[in-house]
Formats: sequence, structure tokens, C-alpha cells
Amino acid sequence: MNNLDRIFTDDASEFARRYLTYLNDVFQSIDPNAIARFVKTLLEARARDATVYFIGNGGSAATASHFANDLAIGTNSYEKPFRVISLTDNQAIITAIGNDFGYEEVFVRQLRTLGKSRDVLVAISASGNSPNLIRAMEYAGSVEIKTVAITAFDGGRMKQIANEVIHVPTGPKEYGPAEDAHMVLDHLVVSYLIRVVRNEAVTR
Repeated sequence: MNNLDRIFTDDASEFARRYLTYLNDVFQSIDPNAIARFVKTLLEARARDATVYFIGNGGSAATASHFANDLAIGTNSYEKPFRVISLTDNQAIITAIGNDFGYEEVFVRQLRTLGKSRDVLVAISASGNSPNLIRAMEYAGSVEIKTVAITAFDGGRMKQIANEVIHVPTGPKEYGPAEDAHMVLDHLVVSYLIRVVRNEAVTR
């Protein structure tokens, strides 16, 4: 039984209270040093004009798009921008690759076209076991693209092969809390970077 089954009650108000309490416990278990390392990776990519690619499936695809938008546009850094692309967004490319080569290829083939050594690949997945994400991460590792895994559950294969990991320690199949936490990570990281960029402008 996962934690959401354990806290379930017919009383929606009580379930809401328990869900929020559990979510707070999840947040408290995330390693802030892992978040700091990710921030450093993003700032270093920006400094060398590298591109950061985001990938994910389903809800994590939406998070990838949201993260890419917030980082590229929300930081308002145009003299020294964060160069960010979500590989989840072009449906013509995704359906063409999926139809012609299989869904496991939808990210790696885009990365082969766009990616360069010393870029960064951020893969978002609750299970950490999505074959198309793993394939893209393995390719990235072979061409010196740094990999960051944002995971949940037990972290899966992605947690084992990534250069960096931000792990959200939820129970298995707890997609709601996992994806809630992943979106909070987006807003936490970008809120910090907005202020870094702002301070740079002040001191220039």
C-alpha cells in the first residue's frame, strides 16, 4: 500500500489535510545540496553558452516545458541568457520519430541533431525507468553532455546513470506528490536564478 492509499478517507477535507502533511514530509526529505548542485550546473552552462535540454513523458513532459519556459524566459536574462529547449514540445517531430523509429527514440534522435559536447540534459521522471529517457541519457553520456535526473519513487535506472540527481523520495506510484515536488523544484530553482540575474544587472 502506498502512502496515498494509507491516508485516504471519505472525508475530502481530512484527505486534503493528510495529503498536504505528507507532501510537506516529502519536501523535507529532498536534499538541498542536490538542488544547489543543479543550480551551479545551470549557471555554468549559461557561462559557457551551452544549451540545457529538458525531457519527460506525460505530466513530466508538461513539467519539462514549464521548466524550460521559466528558465529561458522567466529569468529575463537576454544579454547572457539561459539557452534552454524542451524536447517535448514539437509534436510533428515527436510523432514522426515515434511513427518511423519507435517511441523510445523520440528524445535521443532530437538530441543527436541538436546536442553538443558540454551541453546539459535534464530528464524528469517519477519512476526513473522510462526507456526513451534512459536512451537519451546514455547517448548524452557518450558525447560528453552532462546529465541531470529529477526522479521520485526509488529513482529507477536514471538515478544510477545520471551525473547529478535530485531525488524526491515518494512511495511507488505516488505520481501526484512526485510531480507536485518536481514543479516546486522548478519554481524554487528559477526563483533563485531570477535574483542572481537581477543582482548581476545591479552590479554591472
